[in-house]
Amino acid sequence: MRLDKHLHQCLGISRSQASLLLRAGRITVNGTIVKSGSLHVNEQDVILFDDDSLQTLGDNLYYFMLHKPQGYVCANADANHPSITQLFDLPRADELHAAGRLDVDTTGLVLVTNDGQWSHRVTSPRKQCEKIYRVWLAEAISDETRKQFAEGILLRSETQPTRPAKLEIVTPREVLLTIHEGKYHQVKRMFAAVGNHVERLHREQIGALALDANLPEGDFRALTAEEISLF
Repeated sequence: MRLDKHLHQCLGISRSQASLLLRAGRITVNGTIVKSGSLHVNEQDVILFDDDSLQTLGDNLYYFMLHKPQGYVCANADANHPSITQLFDLPRADELHAAGRLDVDTTGLVLVTNDGQWSHRVTSPRKQCEKIYRVWLAEAISDETRKQFAEGILLRSETQPTRPAKLEIVTPREVLLTIHEGKYHQVKRMFAAVGNHVERLHREQIGALALDANLPEGDFRALTAEEISLF
């Protein structure tokens, strides 16, 4: 199958949109960036979109909620840390991928699937899917910081400020932060930009789906049909 056709089927995008992803260098095949959609691929090839797998577990689609612990990466391979896929005692679990990553030291809700089209809907910037984080800080927070977050924060090395974010102060050093984008290390960089430091970070919600309060850290469960349809 042609690579651009494979991207069309997995991500639910047009051939022209697939070409844009390829030209931007966001697709790799067997570890090499590929910019031509005419390349022919098969089920043995490892095809990644922004480091997320586009392969499937045969004909079955799977959707899971994971309570991610510290020490695990959301990539499928890492030289220094175990992958979250090792938490799934399932056949061909290495073909699952995270629909929206968390840093190795961040805990909380991760959606895990083998449905590339569904995960693209979860993570696409155009969807502006909100994420809610509980943040523990090194320094006490102020109402002024809440106003700054509501206006947008200019991060280091960025030319545009973040989208307006909602900051709810729980205690002077514990807050709930709602954002609608997913820049690299965004939460940590936002607080660093206002002179604070994130000591602990936990994702509680993605869109309308909150982390199951009964799900122990390190465990996962299948999503219900209703939960899957939220994205």
